Amino acid sequence: MVAQERQFMPRVGGRVLLELIKGKLPPHLVPGRDKFFDVLRAHKLLVKRRRLRATTTDSNHWLRKYPNLIKGFCPVAAHQLWVSDITYIRIGGDFAYLSLITDGYSRKIIGWALGDTLEAKHSVKALKMALRQLPKDKKGVYHHSDRGVQYCSEEYVKILKKKKFQISMTESGDPLDNAIAERINGILKDGWLNDIQFRTIDEARKKISEVIRIYNTRRPHSSINMLTPEKAHLMQGELKRLWKNYYKYTYGNLLINSEKDDGDPAKRW
Repeated sequence: MVAQERQFMPRVGGRVLLELIKGKLPPHLVPGRDKFFDVLRAHKLLVKRRRLRATTTDSNHWLRKYPNLIKGFCPVAAHQLWVSDITYIRIGGDFAYLSLITDGYSRKIIGWALGDTLEAKHSVKALKMALRQLPKDKKGVYHHSDRGVQYCSEEYVKILKKKKFQISMTESGDPLDNAIAERINGILKDGWLNDIQFRTIDEARKKISEVIRIYNTRRPHSSINMLTPEKAHLMQGELKRLWKNYYKYTYGNLLINSEKDDGDPAKRW
């Protein structure tokens, strides 16, 4: 069963794996979390995290920066909060840059674009894709991002203002100020993209499209009551968070933890 799920999500962690397969097991054979990790370890099925570094945020610019408006805000439906970020993908010996827009309620990726530079036009392309999913006459959506030049650019801000978005930005360089977006970046890269050797940017775009489809439709999230983003996107009301707060950071009234769903729980924290 683990092998079957990892055909679609090669580096999916143990907590999510257990959620995916336990419904297929007789009740008396469903293991607890720690026992399940013991089984994965015994069969060499734990995954190791890999870290690559590239700078994607340049906040040292003259363009207007906006305050953090989402402190104390917790979305209870889709299209109330969008979060944006840029991460990097290795292609050959170079980097390409993946702009993502995620719905803060459902964790569904609603816009993306891959570019060979950090120019704002790629972030604009991701924004326009997301806007095609925005219900007509929907106004007042919070758009939260870091203070990177892409999100402060004239074209990007002009689009947000035209659509009556409330523009919100981080107030420091701490990744936890944009925790949802950072978490989605990590899931895509640790779960799929870091293990793939892309030769061309077109090859990467094709694979990223497939990965985002699988992420949105197949991968349950402990932050949204173990629903897939696609299912959560259709819900309303507060979604139960199922992870434990080993490390807590106050993000408005949201509690964000540093859980890395990737292996031995005893070594994570």
